[in-house]
Amino acid sequence: MKPRVLGTRYDRIADWWHRHHQDSQYGVAQVRRALQFCKPGGSALDVGCGAGGRIVRLLQQHQLAVTGIDVSVEMIKLAIENHPQEVFAVEDICQYSSAEHYDFIVAWDSIFHLPLKEQEPVIGKLCALLKPGGVLIYTCGDAVGEHQDTWHGQTFHYSSIGITGNLSLLARHGVVCKHLELDQWPQNHVTVIGLKETEQ
Repeated sequence: MKPRVLGTRYDRIADWWHRHHQDSQYGVAQVRRALQFCKPGGSALDVGCGAGGRIVRLLQQHQLAVTGIDVSVEMIKLAIENHPQEVFAVEDICQYSSAEHYDFIVAWDSIFHLPLKEQEPVIGKLCALLKPGGVLIYTCGDAVGEHQDTWHGQTFHYSSIGITGNLSLLARHGVVCKHLELDQWPQNHVTVIGLKETEQ
């Protein structure tokens, strides 16, 4: 699914998403666990930030300056309203580039929407955007492949390179897996936390 199309589909549910997730506990425990590996202060990138809310607040509590990107125009409008002190932009992570490197990167339930061929380049990009000692947390599927599913009357695309593929890719980019969890068992939903090796 092209990012532009994905963005318009999330545009249609932006208000619903905001109401149901702003104060929910979904993903909070996992992000808190990842933040334990990160010193307070510095900068964070939230990939697929949506309307902001609970995850952005966790990053703020950890004294991280937040940059959030999302392909949904309506989600970014809400994020700006919710967190005017942070930086948000409509961006496609496949095309995203930045001279800045980050202490913490979160991609919660976002990059699994990418085409399968984009998984390795994008995860490699996230690893490259980390500072030495930086922390990456993201979610993925536990098996290799891609499929479509219907949610809120719309079709969404999902893909994954699987657990072994993700761990191998992180290792090739100098990111050590510190925690991996099938956090919604028996659903095929995996949380990965990685730490970028410090330069010798």
